[in-house]
Amino acid sequence: MTAAPVHLAGERLMLDPGGVLWWPARRLLAVADLHLEKGSALAARGALLPPYDSRATLDRLIPLVRRYAPLRLVALGDSFHDRQGPARLPPPEAERLRALASAVPIIWVRGNHDPAPPQALPGEAAAEWREGPIAFRHEGGGDTPEICGHHHPKATIATRGKPVSRPCFVADARRLMLPAFGAYTGGLDVRDPAIARLFPRGCRVFLQGRDRLYSFTLGQLRAAEPVT
Repeated sequence: MTAAPVHLAGERLMLDPGGVLWWPARRLLAVADLHLEKGSALAARGALLPPYDSRATLDRLIPLVRRYAPLRLVALGDSFHDRQGPARLPPPEAERLRALASAVPIIWVRGNHDPAPPQALPGEAAAEWREGPIAFRHEGGGDTPEICGHHHPKATIATRGKPVSRPCFVADARRLMLPAFGAYTGGLDVRDPAIARLFPRGCRVFLQGRDRLYSFTLGQLRAAEPVT
């Protein structure tokens, strides 16, 4: 996979096509919106889905952690779909998370779905995490350079007359929004006002491909398909 470089607050960051952020100078890996145990939460409400979303999410995350060998892993909130998510984790997935946390310290940034730290799992809980000049938050909108998640950004681009919609990173000079990583997470179009208000001077989006990212301006996306 080929990561794409961006700069924020004078720091060089790498956007991985797998959906994570790598900060080489700090050896920090960041991921947003795992939404572990979303499947079991929906099942409790009668929406029956295959109960394997946590397994699928960890199947993607753990190899990325091994590849980069970070000194810390920052999970940018909504790591679990609700407060009871950690208790519903199947034992094999709970053990995989504990093994991951024994290999690399995990910072659990609190989100709106998981405002309390996960019980019985290693790691440090924080309302936000500061690393050098950058703040790591669940929801963007702060007054300092920041990396955030929350909105599950996606973008659509026309290719050979057929629109393709993918999760994406969104970046400008002071803010970087990560795509949702979880297996059952949906997406919000980057042109939606909830996201667009955070990038009032425009932005670049980086669509996730299989092995690389595809960069577009907001104007190019507007030309592809109207917001519905």
